[in-house]
Amino acid sequence: MGGAGFRFGGPFDAPGIDALLRRTFGRDAEAQLVHDLREDGLITLGVVATDDEGQVIGYVAFSPVAVEGEELQWVGLAPLAVDERYRGQGIGRQLVYEGLDSLNEFGYAAVVTLGDPDLYRRFGFEPAARFDLRCRWPDSAEAFQVHRLADDALDGVHGQVEYSEHFNRL
Repeated sequence: MGGAGFRFGGPFDAPGIDALLRRTFGRDAEAQLVHDLREDGLITLGVVATDDEGQVIGYVAFSPVAVEGEELQWVGLAPLAVDERYRGQGIGRQLVYEGLDSLNEFGYAAVVTLGDPDLYRRFGFEPAARFDLRCRWPDSAEAFQVHRLADDALDGVHGQVEYSEHFNRL
């Protein structure tokens, strides 16, 4: 892609991130979700990809989740967006790997996501149902996945993974 750089998102990036999310998803819901999470201090990590001019062309957010009400240093990956003009160039993969590496360095134990199993399998995610983990949304077992950052992250952990209430508005 030549020249695309990564930087961590912050208030300065908010307008570019919001515009990217609206373009990518064709609606306001994901942009509103990220705005609300940001306003409430619930973005654990945001990774931004920019082009040579500094325009936001990719973004991934990670926010805290609990398992059966217990905080275990787990986060949820959502949303992931790459500008349509830049797809197929590995930007999404780089965003996810950058996020996973940073979260691992910060001592987080696991990441969950709800998305295309084929896509996320390539990043090392596994079906969460295999570990008796589920989320609140019906018929999501196949799409709900987990990636352990710590070897023992899944030891003795099972039940419902709870996202922030902001996700219930999607």
